[in-house]
Order: sequence, then C-alpha cells, then structure tokens
Amino acid sequence: MKKITLLLAFLALYSCAVKQTKEMLSSGDYDSAIDNAVYGLRNNKDKKGNQDYIYILEEAFAKAKERDLRDIDLMMKDASPRNLEAIFNTYVQLNNRQEKIRPLLPLKKLAQNEEAKFEFGDYKDQIVSSKNALSKYLYDNTKALLATKDKMSYRRAYDDLNYLNQISPNFKDVPDLIKVAKEKGSDYVNVYTKNETNVVIPKRLESDLLDFSTYGLNDQWTVYHSNKQPNFKYDFGVIVNFRQINVSPEQIREREFVKEKEIKVGRRKKMRGRYPVLDSLGKPVYEDVYKIVRCKVREFTQFKSAQVAAKVDYIDFGNNQLLQTFPLASEFVFQNVYATYKGDKRAVGNDYLPLFNQRPLPFPSNEQMVFDTGEDLKAKLKNVITRNKIRS
Repeated sequence: MKKITLLLAFLALYSCAVKQTKEMLSSGDYDSAIDNAVYGLRNNKDKKGNQDYIYILEEAFAKAKERDLRDIDLMMKDASPRNLEAIFNTYVQLNNRQEKIRPLLPLKKLAQNEEAKFEFGDYKDQIVSSKNALSKYLYDNTKALLATKDKMSYRRAYDDLNYLNQISPNFKDVPDLIKVAKEKGSDYVNVYTKNETNVVIPKRLESDLLDFSTYGLNDQWTVYHSNKQPNFKYDFGVIVNFRQINVSPEQIREREFVKEKEIKVGRRKKMRGRYPVLDSLGKPVYEDVYKIVRCKVREFTQFKSAQVAAKVDYIDFGNNQLLQTFPLASEFVFQNVYATYKGDKRAVGNDYLPLFNQRPLPFPSNEQMVFDTGEDLKAKLKNVITRNKIRS
C-alpha cells in the first residue's frame, strides 16, 4: 500500500511538472520550457514516461530558434548601433541553447519510431563578428563619453568599459581607460572640522574623529579624504562644526544612611522553662538564633560630564552651496562610587559590598573628558555619512 501511495505521489508531481512546462511553451517562454524539459530528461531520457518532455523540447527549440533569427534579421535591417549588444547576445543565446541540448542527443520519439529533430546552426562566425562590432562601438562611445565634463557620463563609460573588457579582454587600452573613468567619475570629499566654540578642542579628538581607516565609508563612486591632498580638486566637503562644548565642575556627592538587618548567628537548644524540648526519640530540639545588626554607611559619588554639540554640513565646492545639515551631539560621563562604613557590614546587601572596596579616583582633565566623547561622536558621524550619501 505504501509503494502504491508513493507511486501515485510521483505521478502527480510528474504530471504537474509536464503541465507547467507545456504552459511555458504555450506562453512563449521557450527557454524556460527548454530548461524544464532538459532537467526532466537528463537522468533517464529513454524512459517512456519522459516522452512528453521530448516533444516539448523539440517544439520549444524550433520556435525559440525561429524567433531569435527573426529578431536578429529585424535588428540588422534597423542598422542602429544600439542593437549591436542585443544581436551579439542573441547569437550567444542561439549557441548556448544548442549546447544545452546536445549532450542528450539522440532523443527518440517512440510513437513515431524516429528521432526528434533539432536543426543546429554554426554561429561561431556571427558571434565573433557581432562581438567585434559591439566592441568597436562600445570603445568609440566610451571615448566620446570620457571627452565630456560630466561625471555621470564617466560612470556610464566605466560600466561599458568593464562590459567590453568581459567580452573582449584587454581590447586596445581598455584597462587603462577603466582607471581613467573610475577616477573621473568619482566624487572626492574632504572631511574636516571647524571649531566655533571658545574651547580648545584636543588635537587627539580631531585626528581620531577623522581617522577613516576604520570607517569603511568609501563606496564605488565616493572617496573621503580627512587629510587634504595638495593640488587636489575636491568636489564636496563634509564639515564637522563644533558649536558648543560644556564640561561640568568636579563634584563629589555624599549621602549617609543606616542599615539594619536580622541575621542568623547560630543555633541553640530549644528550652521550655529550665528544660530542653525533646523530639519523639528523646533527642534535644535545636532552634536558630537571630540578632539585629546595624551599619552606618557613607556613600560618595564622584561625577563629571562633558557635552559636545556639533553640526555636519555638506558643501558643494562647485558652487560653494550648503547642501544639507545634520545635528551631531555626544556626552561622556565620569562617575565613580565608593563607600565607607561603621558597624557590622552584614547589615548591607551583598550587591552593595563591593563599594566598600572602591577608592576615590583622580578626576579626568577637561581635555580628556572632551576627548572621551570621541568614540560616540565617531560612530554618530559615520552613521550620518553612511545614511546620507553625497549623491542620492
């Protein structure tokens, strides 16, 4: 019974696959129908149950070939250079389709007792000639694009040159032109800081903030420089304008409190009057002994904070116009808590006990406080730049 069930399930799956492939054929999706049929035949092409795939493959191949040759003829009559890529790709498609079927041949149609017919063509010369024509067109066109003064044209040239290098490796000076197109098509951005506050910004903060080696900000067409290169033309600027820096006074906050707690200190015989209480076996019964302990605590909190407020301006150096502005702010807090006690420290909870081992620490300098905002500022600056590209 189990074998019959599995057989029925297999037949249902096969029927569904054949139906789907026939629908592809009927809708004109010939290459998908060919792929399905080839997949169905590759394991057992002589199986009687796979005959449907042979008929579908024969018909889909003939129709796909007839369509492609008709399209090529039409594009050649149009004689537009824009058709060169499509002509080349169609010849490649004609050849690849044949090579996909060739390993399965011969395929026998059992009902007619004959082999399925596949009229293969030799497209090698057409592929070479169409590739040469396309390569020449792409080369001439990209040279013209590179002669303009438009970055978007340089980027189109870059894409076309890379495609040209794929189909015709090392065609003329294409590798050199790719480098030229990449350089000309890139936006170069100078990122620097400006101090609009009355506070001296630590040099370490500026250099660390503008250390892009760990930022990963550069993308395909945008290059960020934090160190301005001499005699280099920058397209845009990203300026971190420090607007306000506040450092709080050094503070030591003190509070005093008393803790009391009942704790277990031992065990003793349970008494009833002058006599010990005995259990059923005649042995003394013991009870826990508790007492209340008291601890006087003095807690000290050292506190100092630094706030840095800035804005990030995007400048177009071409017309010296402000493009966008984004706020940037960070805070760093120094806090150290320690405590002393008098009495029995068992009155205090275990989570508080480590504070008795803490000691006062020297307060960081104002410069160090401002510098310590750097990691947070750096992360926020990176977020601003990555989420707000120079060109959308």
